[in-house]
Amino acid sequence: MLKYKVISKSESGTKALAAKITGFLYPGDVVLLTGDLGAGKTTFVGGALESLGYKEHVISPTFNILKCYFDVKPNVFHIDAYRLEDQNIDIGLEEFIEGEGVTFIEWPKFIAPLIPPKHLEVSLKRIGDTEREITVTDPNGFYQDFLKSLEDK
Repeated sequence: MLKYKVISKSESGTKALAAKITGFLYPGDVVLLTGDLGAGKTTFVGGALESLGYKEHVISPTFNILKCYFDVKPNVFHIDAYRLEDQNIDIGLEEFIEGEGVTFIEWPKFIAPLIPPKHLEVSLKRIGDTEREITVTDPNGFYQDFLKSLEDK
């Protein structure tokens, strides 16, 4: 299992890594985002969307659970599963996770049965006011070439 670890010194550094990763994603790809509250998960999604040309401020869909971005290509689906802990997860999210877009999932442990084998894991850990330790993992070997390309830079 390959891992890529980097220290981001700023919000813009986190967004830049998200943009780099997004450049390798295709419809049907899933990115799981883990980390404590305030670790930068939504900032990461914002960087991904900015790299696709989205101009508005990105907020977490905590209360909506899902936000769809159809005005970027590929389409992006942003799921925040935080409020689904101990809830019935049969609410149709699999249609988006398996759909025609790239899906970013915050708090994926709360919808674990819906997570496909092909996914990237991005863990964000707060190590300072603006610094984050970001670890990108390919647990099932689908993105090995991509992770090797990150290591080479």
